[in-house]
Amino acid sequence: MFLCIEGLSFGYRSNSILRDIHMNMEKGQVVSIVGPNGAGKTTLLKSIASIFPPKKGTVWLGGKDVYSLKPKDLAKIQAYVPQHTASGFPLTVMETVMLGRKPYIRWGVSSEDLRIVGTLLSDLHLDRYTTRYLDELSGGERQKVWIARALAQQPDLLLLDEPTSALDIRHQLEVLELVRKLSKHSGILVILILHDLELAARYSDEIYMLRDGEVFASGRPEEVFTCTNMETVYGVKVEVASAKYGLKMTAVEPVLTLPSEE
Repeated sequence: MFLCIEGLSFGYRSNSILRDIHMNMEKGQVVSIVGPNGAGKTTLLKSIASIFPPKKGTVWLGGKDVYSLKPKDLAKIQAYVPQHTASGFPLTVMETVMLGRKPYIRWGVSSEDLRIVGTLLSDLHLDRYTTRYLDELSGGERQKVWIARALAQQPDLLLLDEPTSALDIRHQLEVLELVRKLSKHSGILVILILHDLELAARYSDEIYMLRDGEVFASGRPEEVFTCTNMETVYGVKVEVASAKYGLKMTAVEPVLTLPSEE
């Protein structure tokens, strides 16, 4: 396995957020982490990214313990895009995406750096904005710039926290199509958090459903997004049906009492 998470637990003082997480993933997969608010999704992603070192357990990436790697070495194999980003400096789109090449740049920007960044800007339809400043772009376009910056690192693992949350439906599909293309053609493992469960079902090879800091269910989308699982984890009665592009999930009504509350 390319990514192996063994017994990962995390919390603040007596507040336990993640408990005994086990996951195994291969390169070339798109894996979605889903679950209700407060389930621990973002904390898990940050733990994989080595932002939050765990209390117990570890994350193995390509046979290496991510918590033992130097930041520059980790940046060459893993890239993380948080849900909310801010540059802090007045940078253009080109300058921002070029920052993703920092782990590789020694004396100056090379022709290869320019080629990689130029290709990404073109693929994400950002090439017309190269000289524009980030604060001149819409929220959706800025999000695409941050994804391009992460891809400029040429990672083997790409971590995306709700990458489509600020995008309209066209740009959501555009970004997820690109993510899937990169995963299949370049062999990148992509782990993303999605709240749109139908998009998760459509674009994911595997789903991990979290509940109260634990893995409640995992497997193919049709194995995880069942009526029973949705009712237990989300507290909503749902009708699930196969569709041409994944699964169609229709929320019927809220459950008055969750199983954990009985």
